[in-house]
Amino acid sequence: MDHPALSAMRGLLGLLVDGAPAEDFARPAAEARAAGLAPDEQAAVDEATRMALDIRRTLEAHRRRERELAALFDSAGDLAALRDLDAVLRAIVHRARTLLGTDTAYLTMNDPVAGDTFMRVTDGSVSAKFQQLRLGMGEGLGGLVAQTALPYASRDYRTDTRFNHTRTIDDAVGEEGLRGILGVPIRVGTRVIGVLYAADRRPRDFDPDAVTLLSSLADLAAVAIDNARLLEETRATLTELNAANAELNAANEELNAANETVRARSEEMRRAAAIHDRLTGLVLRGGDATDVAREIVALLGGGLVVHDADGTEVARVAAEPFVPAPDGVAASRASGRAVPVDGTWVYAVLAGAEPLGTMALLGRPELTDGDRRLFERAGIVTALLLLLRRSVAEAEDRVRGDLLGDLLTGGNADSLTLRARKLGVVFTRAHAVLVLQCDASKRERLLTEASRRARALGGLAGTHNGNVVLLAPTDAPGALAQSLSGELRDALGGVPVTIGASASGPGLGRLPAAFEEALRCARALHTLGRSGEGADPPSLGFLGVLLGDRADVEGYVRGVLGPVIDYDRRRGTELVRTLDAYYRSGASLTEARQALHVHVNTVVQRLDRVRRLLGDDWNSPSRALELQLALRLHWLSR
Repeated sequence: MDHPALSAMRGLLGLLVDGAPAEDFARPAAEARAAGLAPDEQAAVDEATRMALDIRRTLEAHRRRERELAALFDSAGDLAALRDLDAVLRAIVHRARTLLGTDTAYLTMNDPVAGDTFMRVTDGSVSAKFQQLRLGMGEGLGGLVAQTALPYASRDYRTDTRFNHTRTIDDAVGEEGLRGILGVPIRVGTRVIGVLYAADRRPRDFDPDAVTLLSSLADLAAVAIDNARLLEETRATLTELNAANAELNAANEELNAANETVRARSEEMRRAAAIHDRLTGLVLRGGDATDVAREIVALLGGGLVVHDADGTEVARVAAEPFVPAPDGVAASRASGRAVPVDGTWVYAVLAGAEPLGTMALLGRPELTDGDRRLFERAGIVTALLLLLRRSVAEAEDRVRGDLLGDLLTGGNADSLTLRARKLGVVFTRAHAVLVLQCDASKRERLLTEASRRARALGGLAGTHNGNVVLLAPTDAPGALAQSLSGELRDALGGVPVTIGASASGPGLGRLPAAFEEALRCARALHTLGRSGEGADPPSLGFLGVLLGDRADVEGYVRGVLGPVIDYDRRRGTELVRTLDAYYRSGASLTEARQALHVHVNTVVQRLDRVRRLLGDDWNSPSRALELQLALRLHWLSR
């Protein structure tokens, strides 16, 4: 059995290796005391406990410092991939806003000629006046920072009397809605060349760590402006890291195991940073989501499926189609980490709190901490790709929507045809105009879904005169409207979508009229109590004849009476005449017989033939109305 003092020493070392909380370090000494150690041995154990706690505090401080340095290294890595100064400064300002979690971040540069400082880069700003602001030296918080080369923070700038307020500055700050502001100087040597800010639209206290972190980012900005400073700052950082490692090594030889763990973690971080740079480079070279997914699979193995925020698959490598469980996605969003769900790792891709999509890693039920962090870092690059993808889609949708509005308004046909051809829309075949209507609360989502289907169909979507409109190539407008109403209802979570459609034919000439006809058709569906359905004028029967701006009387008559007319033409019978006499006599067989000068059995036999040609419901009220109207139009057309 170990001596109690030796057992206590080993216990302390074990707690250090495990990274145990500080309160656990009293346990070995208490156990040794309970074992009845001699006073001098107990004193040695107590002293070892104090030393272990000192070592733990040292390790914790270095770990915290390494985390901050890791964030700064990430920023430096991002900056290394950029070449022009404006892009570098924009990256720094965005990183400041992200790391400090503020509503806005911005950077001003000193103008030695004018003797003031001007706004250079903003991130999260919505006010044009604020973005064009210039401050005199000593004016406002920023002017004071630029003049004194010291950081200043204000919990609520509007009511803070420590600064020289001017109407110009206060108006701009008020229009932007800023309250809590932190500003730190950007220095090259002893010379202040600008100020880096982080600001919230609510009162906020900035702690020393926030000041330190923003100051570090300001140093990176100075580095980007002055390359010589980069070398100096890098060397200083490396010297600090080497000194920290030397201090840890000299603390106690018995902490070698703990140091090995720290070195392993650092190696994982360097590996993850290198892979992050590789993925970022891939994106900058024009790679898409599939390229990034293929790279991730090559690094981690297994298979990968990527979906966007709407659940649409955007990339899949070495995997079958897979949709992650909603519970797993919710858990990942809440924790900000990749989570295992039934042997699959799920990661919610976010931009701040906004969901951009999901990543699912299949075939790797177990991940090391390093591989898990690598998977999560890959999610950051995927977020960038999804943001770019969404931005491109939104820009394209705007262009398509503008073209659709011009087509429905009418204009120069040659110019419109050329614009449409550039978007892959050719009017050499028949097109249809569809007007889509749903609950107002779902109108934006309806427009998004309509744009997606328009791209798939090779058409256009947008808004016109307050309506969501879709233009698509088709020879069957009614069938397309009917199928789309069901698809869009499902996409909108069961919200009914009413669609009126109209054929425009080839060319551009009839597009405005087709829109008006489709709009009338949609309104007719609501009036008929058929909201949530899709139809074109021909599928509405005689109402379609009334609604259409090109009354296709012959087509309507053929649609209703065609089988009977064809039968008479082939057989030389008088079914049409018999049917007309039957209705004109008020559905009386006797009066119809008299009008036709035939036996009543003949009338019955002829009407039975009509039934077999038109269906058993030929004499129902709605069909009877259609048949009588078609008969009138038939005789009129002759």
